[in-house]
Amino acid sequence: MIRILLSIIGICALGLSSRSAAAAADESAILERQTQEIMDAVTDGKAEVWERYMDPNAIYTDESGNIITKSQMVNDTKPLPAGVSGNIKVTQFKAVVQGLTAITTHLDDEHENYHGHELHCQYKTTDTWIKTPQGWRLLGGQILAVRTDPPAIQLTPQQMDEYVGRYALTPDTVYEIRKKDGALEGQQTGRKPEPVRAEVADMLFVPGKVRYRKVFLRGGDGHITGFAERREAWDLVWKRLP
Repeated sequence: MIRILLSIIGICALGLSSRSAAAAADESAILERQTQEIMDAVTDGKAEVWERYMDPNAIYTDESGNIITKSQMVNDTKPLPAGVSGNIKVTQFKAVVQGLTAITTHLDDEHENYHGHELHCQYKTTDTWIKTPQGWRLLGGQILAVRTDPPAIQLTPQQMDEYVGRYALTPDTVYEIRKKDGALEGQQTGRKPEPVRAEVADMLFVPGKVRYRKVFLRGGDGHITGFAERREAWDLVWKRLP
């Protein structure tokens, strides 16, 4: 008898778990659909979609760090100007639903035609939704622009020779740039070597480190005196060693 009861309990629990998973999947599908709708509304200029899906107290942080309220988002959603067209596809959508709250993440893949020129941007977004009697409503969101490496230019051997050398941030922290196999390689004290490429003259970057640039500094005589390692608007200045 005990075994039979345990089996029945197990079957019931499995059924509840299956229904719970199915319900979560249904909610995720609704959230993904609504997310795609609001992305379409950006390029279609349909402010009424944001009016419908945003909670009155919603706070949105865009890719430039601006804090946007619902009224601002609705007022700023307008059709694209003449000569500009595009679309945004929601991909890599994931949702975690806990009761009346859901957190979603997605990659927004934007293609834009700007007066005949093709542009491609991607954004990583995290949204917070709450379930109301009217359905899921967007309470908050944060957008991050997905950065990529810039195109690299080809340096001449003479240009590369100018950058070759040792640069110190502190007496114990040194970055060495050297030539290897016809290209530049850099290595900081205690770290592995890494490729170094040029975005433009006197601005180098390491592939994969998209937030950083090495901006080379020159003295009055035109010779390199060091470089500023720039992250956003902040610089660490490395001085060239003799």
